[in-house]
Amino acid sequence: MLKIYKTTPVEKKIKKCKKITVDSWIDLTSPTKDEIAKVIEKTQIDEDLILKMLDDEELPRIEQSSNATLVVIDTPYLKEGDAHKYKTYPLGIIITKNNYVITVSPKKTTVLDAFKQGKIKDFRTAKKTRFLIQILINASSYYLRALKNVNKDIEEKEKVLKKSTENKDLIDLLEIEKTLVYFITSLKANDLVLEKLSKGIILPLYDNDAELLEDAIIENKQAFEMSTIYKDILSSITDTYATIVSNNLNNIMKFLAGATIVLSIPTMISSFLGMNVPLGSISTNINAFILIIFTSFVISLIIAFILHKKNML
Repeated sequence: MLKIYKTTPVEKKIKKCKKITVDSWIDLTSPTKDEIAKVIEKTQIDEDLILKMLDDEELPRIEQSSNATLVVIDTPYLKEGDAHKYKTYPLGIIITKNNYVITVSPKKTTVLDAFKQGKIKDFRTAKKTRFLIQILINASSYYLRALKNVNKDIEEKEKVLKKSTENKDLIDLLEIEKTLVYFITSLKANDLVLEKLSKGIILPLYDNDAELLEDAIIENKQAFEMSTIYKDILSSITDTYATIVSNNLNNIMKFLAGATIVLSIPTMISSFLGMNVPLGSISTNINAFILIIFTSFVISLIIAFILHKKNML
């Protein structure tokens, strides 16, 4: 999908355009070959810069070519059908020397929605370096918002686990932990990109750009620290409830073992008395059956009491 945007110099509002012009923003989301060819023809950048960004596993980095600079970061992506489960996908921002900004991503990212809706303060497509930094800030902010949702999900799952410790509930926690691993890995890689940009060697920093970039670095570090904390908490919760499940199983096994011992007493007594051997006066007693049942019951109660004292029943 190819979309073209440009901020107007007078109203300073973002508008969609039909043609690629100087100082415009070209947004490519899983583009076709024809769309890629159209952008390359107009901007004269290397085709590889766009093609590389169609790989879901592309790593965050900075790459420079003869006429453009590619900055790759990872952004959160909410899985379809899952309320709080995320993955991360690469987003490439290409700043050309002939005054174009190109964003490329293999999947539609919500990080850029605020720019398209004109919600970003002092956003100008002509100010390419600032536009890049604003994207980096917005990406870091989106991580923080996503982490709040993840934390809510952890709290909900914890409430469920207090009542039920089924395998499904523990698997849900593992899925959340996987999300946090994605976040930690991506945020760490993004931090390296931000640090390189802050040196001002890759791209020149103008006016308040250095301050904005510092804000992006701070937010990215906050998101990284929050992800690490949530992962540690989640690991602790998972280990705790896994131990609870194991203890519950041990308690059930102890109870069954104790119940088996108690129930085996009447069986043993009836087995002995059922042997083809002389039983003395008990064999002629009219109340023999009742006496045997009573004796078995009393012995079983005594054994059950002893086992209860030893916490086996």
